[in-house]
Amino acid sequence: MTEKDFILKDFDLSGLTSGSFSWQSPSNIALVKYWGKSDPQIPKNPSISFTLNNCHTLTTLEFKKKDKVSDDFEFEVIFEGKKREDFKPKIEKFFKRIERYIPFIRNYSYVINTENSFPHSSGIASSASGMSALALCLINMEKEINPEITKEYFNRKASFLARLGSGSAARSIEGEIVVWGEHREIPESSDLYGIRFPFDVHPVFKNYQDTILLVDKGQKQVSSTLGHNLMIDHPFSKQRFDQARKNISALTNILQEGNLKNFVKLVESEALTLHAMMMTSDPDFILMKPNTLEIIQRIREYRSQTESDICFTLDAGANVHVLFPEREKENVNTFINSNLLAFCQKKQYICDQAGKGAKKAN
Repeated sequence: MTEKDFILKDFDLSGLTSGSFSWQSPSNIALVKYWGKSDPQIPKNPSISFTLNNCHTLTTLEFKKKDKVSDDFEFEVIFEGKKREDFKPKIEKFFKRIERYIPFIRNYSYVINTENSFPHSSGIASSASGMSALALCLINMEKEINPEITKEYFNRKASFLARLGSGSAARSIEGEIVVWGEHREIPESSDLYGIRFPFDVHPVFKNYQDTILLVDKGQKQVSSTLGHNLMIDHPFSKQRFDQARKNISALTNILQEGNLKNFVKLVESEALTLHAMMMTSDPDFILMKPNTLEIIQRIREYRSQTESDICFTLDAGANVHVLFPEREKENVNTFINSNLLAFCQKKQYICDQAGKGAKKAN
């Protein structure tokens, strides 16, 4: 599908005067990382992620048709019961980007009521869950106007729009494993939207566990946009993009074969490579904390001593995602509680696992 396929044409708004839609959309954690993009939100390399289950955003979009269409986007944002003016610039930028594809957007005024199942500024990708939930509400409006659209089109356009608000949000529509970015070995993969991993996945990856250790709950030191832009002139960018494509090929086989030893090696390498790119950019930045490194070391020691298939991954921050198969849940949870929580801010952590993707809320 191309961008032109997502432009809504010949629509009738007479039957849609007011109403509301609610969607619950999850965050996700990339296994092969995306770092570096071009306009408009096109990834420099493909990525693969686990869709999370418990870490989600619930958004209700209330809409009312205007008596007269104005040049302004009219909306209020309420986050967890409080009006948030500081959220509005990002959403207005998003509305401007998607107006070509949702041409009725200025015909309505909106109240965006949203809340997270996880602490704000906890290092979970709230932009992914938040932007995908909002995109789903808008596509729900389009489906009211055009009931003939298919579920596949609905999901792909939701992912397409969400991407224009936050790149990683493209991976939060489907589940449990999502590919975003064109790759010659992944049928129907696209830079424009995410798709569900198209091959049979080995049972060992079913309900894969992700315990998120909150090492640092502070505000991001570096915005994702700035970090991605630093890849433009990065001395190792070409090598990194080539490496990511090769790792997609390798992970595609691993996910089908169930080779956990290779999974551990690849996922941890991807996490460290992401941070290596940050540390070698200009300006450089270090987002890992001493406790991040301590947790990584203890995970590796535990794996060596027990032959566990536990591993870690990282987003662009200090928090650690501890990944492990469901069959190890009891033992790994005991290890986390006894050995790792002391290195978390106020001993805080979140238990999660791979989930099915976004769903409409009552």
